[in-house]
Amino acid sequence: MKRALPTFRGRRHNARSLALQILLACHPPVPGGKSEFVQEILDRQLGALTGSSRPLADADRRLVTQLVYGILRRRGTLRALLQPLVKRPAHRVEAWLWDALYLGACQLALLTHIPAHAAVHETVELAPSFGRPGARGFLNGVLRRLSELLTDEHTTTAAADALPLEHGAYRRLARPVFPDPTAHPQQYLAAAFSLPDWLVQRWLTRYGFEECCRLGFWFAGPAPLTLRCQPLRCSREQLLTALHDAGYAAESGEHPQAIRLHEPGPVRALPGYADGWFSVQDESAMRVGSALAPEPGETILDLCAAPGGKTTHLAELMHNTGRIAACDVDEHRLQTVAALAQRLGLTIIETHCLRKEHDTDVPSGLFDRVLVDVPCSNSGVLGKRPEARWRLQPSDLRHLVELQTRLLRTAVERIRPGGVIVYSTCSIEPEENQQVIEKVLKDNPDLRLEATEDAVPGRPADGGFWARLRRNE
Repeated sequence: MKRALPTFRGRRHNARSLALQILLACHPPVPGGKSEFVQEILDRQLGALTGSSRPLADADRRLVTQLVYGILRRRGTLRALLQPLVKRPAHRVEAWLWDALYLGACQLALLTHIPAHAAVHETVELAPSFGRPGARGFLNGVLRRLSELLTDEHTTTAAADALPLEHGAYRRLARPVFPDPTAHPQQYLAAAFSLPDWLVQRWLTRYGFEECCRLGFWFAGPAPLTLRCQPLRCSREQLLTALHDAGYAAESGEHPQAIRLHEPGPVRALPGYADGWFSVQDESAMRVGSALAPEPGETILDLCAAPGGKTTHLAELMHNTGRIAACDVDEHRLQTVAALAQRLGLTIIETHCLRKEHDTDVPSGLFDRVLVDVPCSNSGVLGKRPEARWRLQPSDLRHLVELQTRLLRTAVERIRPGGVIVYSTCSIEPEENQQVIEKVLKDNPDLRLEATEDAVPGRPADGGFWARLRRNE
């Protein structure tokens, strides 16, 4: 029988102890089950400390986020580094110990601004804080062997002794650890960039090795933080000025509402947050709302609205005039839509909770435009949603495509003659994108395809797809 995961027993959390607690909370509650999304756990844990008598400093809160997301993104890479250094069979290392090892390895190998001695010492001292003091020697031995494996030399070429960092840089290792990329490119990409083997196999056939490396680097870290200016509250120039005056380096993005921040930071601390001057949204996602191009006074159906980024963008484009029926099957996440709309001062959004696997409770009537931002594999946003690379299985694609096709057909039933549908995903898999569109067009001769766009990850934002369809008059 597996031992229960330990819990924190110390008097006060530091950044590393809270990061480990969050990683342990990411384990499914029952074998084979699904855990919460990491962002929900992170928000809850950080929120609980905010109101305490001993809150974490801003720098520690940032380190918690950096550690948790970095480990979830690069877990496969960290495992490849650690496995040869562990002197016992992998199954005899408790799950919490692997998480503690990942925590130390992430600091040593990937976060090069943290001194090695501090990374080892602080990680080793987590063992007694979680009621496992006997594990200190094990953690210390493995992490010290890892520090000896790492060098301070860098390169720009993939190799068996080259650890990918971010932005095209590799860190030299004292000896080969990864598969030879020349002889075994698929195995190298999977291990070095922490990607599922089956997904690498798909991408390698489609893109080739060099492009897969570029994708691996893009997904190795977070996408740049991008704000969508709320034009009914302030202009982009006003927001840029406020950011610069507050000491934040930022620039205009390609989309007319986009502002790119040079460095990530706590969103709620940015000027204009409380006044609803902006929301956070990737530029590829902004282009979806612009593709639908709703007009003031129209009636819009948003079939998969939560958490509300695209929904509120539509309301902004409509000058907060008309009606948006925002639907989702998750009542809790629909509350996020309403809360975001309230902060942004948008009043035309009404939320509707739908029953799973049923379309009969979609709001009745015909709509001028319908947005179908469907659940998908998230293969275009693996840096932002790190759990996706580990949760998704090849068999899941078939079930996703069935759901996506059904949702698009529901949209076709709800669009008026002459009306517009935009179908979108944050996937880069053809089955979820062009092939769904082709299938629905074949079954509906009164629809015509007006435009499509494939957003390529990293050029300049996250990946995704949209297609605009129009029903004949």
